[in-house]
Amino acid sequence: MKINPRNKITPFIWLDNQAEEAANFYVSLFADSKIQHVAHWAKGTPYPEGAVMSATVVLANQEYILFNGGKHFKLDEAFSMFVMCEDQAETDRLWNALIANGGSPSQCGWLKDKFGVSWQIIPKALMRLQNDADSEKASRVMQAMMEMVKIDVDALEKAAAG
Repeated sequence: MKINPRNKITPFIWLDNQAEEAANFYVSLFADSKIQHVAHWAKGTPYPEGAVMSATVVLANQEYILFNGGKHFKLDEAFSMFVMCEDQAETDRLWNALIANGGSPSQCGWLKDKFGVSWQIIPKALMRLQNDADSEKASRVMQAMMEMVKIDVDALEKAAAG
């Protein structure tokens, strides 16, 4: 029943009972990722002895703890995973994987995966265009992004061009 994070601050995500499934799924999506440790409930705890209690994962070199705590708390959009994607291809790949099998799209690059975790899937081009020195160009990009569900780099470039 050991949880031993390596970082001083580690995001801790409360799930119902899908920590191991979520860990395997997330590790499959990101380079430089691995399941670091799986802890199990001990005898005398509120959960069955030997059931998965938590999975400590490293996703793109960032450590997280996924915890099976039951239905006491629900995740919401107040906390999300912000993923900076290299290009449209990576944006599409992650978006499609995360909304598959029960996930749901929202707006402006946000979605919820099948475990209820909120994600922002953002291509680098959006940050570059939003931070342009030309405030009118940046404003057009922001307006275009506000109408999107999944971020579309070509549409952002067209908005920037006017």
